[in-house]
Amino acid sequence: MWYERLSNFLLSHGYEREKIDKTHFIKKSKSVIILVHIYVDDIIFGATNDCLCEEFVATMQGEFEMSMMRELSFFLGLQVKQSKDDIFLS
Repeated sequence: MWYERLSNFLLSHGYEREKIDKTHFIKKSKSVIILVHIYVDDIIFGATNDCLCEEFVATMQGEFEMSMMRELSFFLGLQVKQSKDDIFLS
């Protein structure tokens, strides 16, 4: 039920569900893009513009009770380290 509610919410806000991976959503607007990936009750998102990320956070927090969101550092057994120019996975 959670996934259905969340996916319907994203679809109603202009996101498109990917055809192959149904847990991956994308929203494009001119030259900017935001990607959202859902894994059980975790959401990973990133965008080509910081304003899109801020907008996503505000939209989600307006609809759902969410815990603290922060930069991705560990997910599904992968350690993620981000710098200004690179992302490293190990």
